[in-house]
Amino acid sequence: MTTTQTSQASGLDHPDVFINRHIGPSDADVQTMLKALGYDSLESLSDAAVPADIRLGRELALDAPISEAALLRRMREIADQNQVWRSYIGLGYHDCITPPVILRNILENPGWYTQYTPYQAEIAQGRLEALLNYQTMIADLTGMEIANASLLDEGTAVAEAMHMCVAVNRKVKDARFFVSDLLHPQSIAILETRAAAMDIEVLVGDHRTFAFDTPVCGVIVQYPATDGSIHDYGSFAAKAKEAGAMIVAAADLLALTLLAPPSEFGADIVVGNSQRFGVPMGYGGPHAAYMATREEFQRRMPGRIIGLTRTTDGGTALRLALQTREQHIRREKATSNICTAQVLLAIMAGAYACYHGPDGLKAIASRLHHLTCILRTGLEKLGLDTGDAPVFDTLKVVAGHERGPHIHAAAIAKRINLRVYDEAQGIFGIALDERTSTADIDDLLEVFSAGDFCDLKAETLAAEVEPAYAAPFARTSEYLTHPVFHSHRSETEMLRYLTRLQSKDLSLTTSMIPLGSCTMKLNATAEMIPVTLPGFGRLHPFAPLEQALGYARLFRELESWLQEITGFHAVSLQPNAGAQGEYAGMLVIRAYHHAAGNDHRNVCLIPQSAHGTNPASAVMAGMKVVVVKTDSHGNIDLADLEAKAEKHSENLAATMVTYPSTHGVFEWHIRRVCDLVHKHGGQVYLDGANMNAQLGLCRPGDYGADVCHLNLHKTFCIPHGGGGPGMGPIGVAEHLTPYLPTHPIVPVSGPDAIGPIAAAPWGSASILPISYAYIAMCGPEGLKRSSQIAILGANYMAKRLDATFPVLYRAENGMVAHEFILDTRDLKKRAGVTVEDVAKRLMDYGFHAPTISFPVIDTMMIEPTESESMAEMDRLCDAIISIAGEIAKIESGEWPQDDNPLVNAPHTAQEIAVDEWTHPYSRATAVYPVEWTRAHKFWPPVKRADNVFGDRNLICSCPPLDAYED
Repeated sequence: MTTTQTSQASGLDHPDVFINRHIGPSDADVQTMLKALGYDSLESLSDAAVPADIRLGRELALDAPISEAALLRRMREIADQNQVWRSYIGLGYHDCITPPVILRNILENPGWYTQYTPYQAEIAQGRLEALLNYQTMIADLTGMEIANASLLDEGTAVAEAMHMCVAVNRKVKDARFFVSDLLHPQSIAILETRAAAMDIEVLVGDHRTFAFDTPVCGVIVQYPATDGSIHDYGSFAAKAKEAGAMIVAAADLLALTLLAPPSEFGADIVVGNSQRFGVPMGYGGPHAAYMATREEFQRRMPGRIIGLTRTTDGGTALRLALQTREQHIRREKATSNICTAQVLLAIMAGAYACYHGPDGLKAIASRLHHLTCILRTGLEKLGLDTGDAPVFDTLKVVAGHERGPHIHAAAIAKRINLRVYDEAQGIFGIALDERTSTADIDDLLEVFSAGDFCDLKAETLAAEVEPAYAAPFARTSEYLTHPVFHSHRSETEMLRYLTRLQSKDLSLTTSMIPLGSCTMKLNATAEMIPVTLPGFGRLHPFAPLEQALGYARLFRELESWLQEITGFHAVSLQPNAGAQGEYAGMLVIRAYHHAAGNDHRNVCLIPQSAHGTNPASAVMAGMKVVVVKTDSHGNIDLADLEAKAEKHSENLAATMVTYPSTHGVFEWHIRRVCDLVHKHGGQVYLDGANMNAQLGLCRPGDYGADVCHLNLHKTFCIPHGGGGPGMGPIGVAEHLTPYLPTHPIVPVSGPDAIGPIAAAPWGSASILPISYAYIAMCGPEGLKRSSQIAILGANYMAKRLDATFPVLYRAENGMVAHEFILDTRDLKKRAGVTVEDVAKRLMDYGFHAPTISFPVIDTMMIEPTESESMAEMDRLCDAIISIAGEIAKIESGEWPQDDNPLVNAPHTAQEIAVDEWTHPYSRATAVYPVEWTRAHKFWPPVKRADNVFGDRNLICSCPPLDAYED
């Protein structure tokens, strides 16, 4: 069988083969596109695109593909190998109840999970509103003035807060940070990892005795503490302020419905996790972490922020605010390397708050606190020590060495997981959760009776308990007062609200999203179904390994497959975003040099064309960035690379390159680049963002890369979710394997490993089944065909569009890789319009714009992926060609430069439903520019957003209704 033919099942297998569903073009389409390009097969096409000296030359050594039905059977079998016990481990992770209306209509809904980051605000108003709800929820509960739209996990948020304190607090000369020893241990470990690379001294100790005789730029406390105790941090915060330090609190959101918010004891920054607001534990993620701060620090806050602005017709719209802080623009001077956040999970958490409202959240928290007080009373009746500090939902129990082993054994017998501080001394932790019942309390009391007769019952003990907080702990301030948190209590209203929001957003359910550098391919339903299986979703990340045998199998097989696909010796699945993979990879390189006694090697060579996260990640890993020029063809300038490698030879640590290049080309001298860097003692970090062009064709580990991250949310089908979740595992060569990240609670690497860079040992584990499923159903031939079709589609579209807008960069033989850049830089001079006008006009045609002004200002980068049909690719080409025709009318003077369909785009239904139409083009031209828009019309809900006005008048929480009228 040739690879230009649709895959066929054998006579005894089911004829429905997954790869034929995943790939958009039919056999006939493939032949048509090949003929248009002058090739007779996919093999000849890929041979022309991929340099001969890096081609794999064999089939990947992977298992044969399995069907969707077989895959789902296997995934259920794997999930069933995981044991879902009652986990009272805590440490920032709690079992919860996902309301079915949110589960079905957000988490399991492609209208939500196939959206992209809302850079085109006018067709992203639904998720922007949902994220504004989330930001308002965070700001209200923490008592702070502004919150971001999510971070990756609580540990990362803690590290970002430390970095922010160092950047903001110029009063303290030395970079030094105090950490309470009552912070979650994984957060402390992540802080120490981050600090070591950035020359920040971390002081871990007891906040009650820290005297501030050593100047620190910031302090952090846990609220409630990791052992459950609640402390009055008021005096400590006052001392910190007096000493010139900023105050960070890592806070439990559910507890804040009952406890005074951190703002009231003086916090400058509040971080934490929103997981327990309806998001499954998922063996560690994904979950939406949060950060909130004071308005004076808003421009220093990492992560994305949603803000309100006005539109060109005087209305209002939401958009991403303060984008000039992002690494795409600021590069090595960015506030953070954060790119992907956890949008889908933030939307779920915000919806959970909308559904329950403040009264519902308080009722959930009050019940949980009541059950904790009942348990505490019972434990004390059993003669056990639970301390005397106030608590919310977590207890630290000292039972003594005689009872310890009996308690642990009794817990195991009842399939209960406790936090084990010291089994021999009988010290355990118990963290209750939303699912906890009175029957669970009875079981816990029986467990802690250590074999003695126990007739204590929760229902009886309840009469002895008065669960209330006194000052200064009790919350007196209001929260969630906006109508959005009071209007959707019935499922009917919630369902309609979520559907209204979804209808405002363009996702892959509407049309292709041709964003270059983003790989918006199919997220197949069969890949997504396993994510919400209880066996994957309800496991605590620190559950004993013997309870996670299914996950162990999944990790083992997925790691081996990724090793084969990339040519690397080992893979770490811990990084939970692409930028985190970059950061982890650079830390591994740093550790390698340090182990060899080459601490001075800290220079990283990065091409001008690199993704913006590259320099930001390098700086976070303690590197000094030296920029390498690109030549007129968009390739790395070899002469400049050689000169700078020679100049910095003694101190060269690494280079960071993207392959195929960010300009959409297979650079023919990639081996020379790698050899040159190795010659001068450096390591090669390869950004795997464009791995979708390489599957089964070439492998980074073969052509010279030492480490590479993979965007599983691009190449391997994890959906983008409107801006997260993502996963960025790294593959490394054998000599770097000892330095892969470990974890303080579940060690996953050896003694030379770098510290953790994510809060959970395997990052966002519950979405890894998606990539596992994709590889298992594709098999070696399907993966290769995916890359070949991606390359075919890009070259076909480039050929169709080149006469309209020239393709900016090509390889020496005229080929592009899986994406390409259209040169639209002369539009302003020719017709007074911009590439942004083209992007907004594409909305009227029913399309999301390609990537604009990246990596080259005033251009468009298109990536069709293998999942789009030839008909859909032609439709986008026709739209762009049609818009070029509209530009010609502006050039000719038929339409004025200040009143035409491009500068007025997008056009809304409200805009054309007026009695008087004053524009020089018709209503039909405005909203039905081509015939297919009459068959199915996506209506942009708002006119163009004014970004400058929004940044100058920042509103980042749900405003009162009358604000929309001002």
